Amino acid sequence: MKARHYTPFDHLIMNLDQAVRTLAGKPLVSGRPDPADEADETPLSEAEKGESARLMRVNHAGEVAAQALYQGQALTARLESVRGRMEQAAQEENDHLEWCERRVKALGSHLSYLNPLWYLGSFAVGAVAGAMGDKWSLGFVAETEKQVIAHLDEHLHNISESDSKSRAVLEQMKIDEAHHGAVAKAAGGAELPAPVKQLMRLTSRVMTRTAYWL
Repeated sequence: MKARHYTPFDHLIMNLDQAVRTLAGKPLVSGRPDPADEADETPLSEAEKGESARLMRVNHAGEVAAQALYQGQALTARLESVRGRMEQAAQEENDHLEWCERRVKALGSHLSYLNPLWYLGSFAVGAVAGAMGDKWSLGFVAETEKQVIAHLDEHLHNISESDSKSRAVLEQMKIDEAHHGAVAKAAGGAELPAPVKQLMRLTSRVMTRTAYWL
């Protein structure tokens, strides 16, 4: 059976569908079990619950941005193999999106009110990165995942040791992010210039500090 050839318009429609699923629907997940389900439920103080909820909201917002980055890069990728890697990574990241949302709601809080803004901005950045060339697009993925792991380490340091459910989610996310970064680098991702890395850190800092409260 001959494989279907998707036109640029097809990819645009698929991106719109993914955006709706990410922001207002149910993402297409892999079916992996939620790590939080395997962890024991431990009573948390109100302060501990509040901190965990805010940090998990930040992580959810980060996964919204990650979806948009991957979709934007897939839309403008020049090689079908690279586009496929981006789309596959986005689907795997959907697990994180769902796990974080469940945890935020289990802690009695809300998702970031600015998620549509995070999505639109990240999609634009991803599309530009993809248009610059596949080696730079893959390099952008590798650097993004490296910075995400640093954020996860910081959150694991700040979340209460008693919150084993949130910690289980973050630990699995770290494993997955490291894998995605390694795959992107092995596929030919170029090392990004230092000013670009710094700009990425500054942008991420604005998003995380805002999502912490909103």
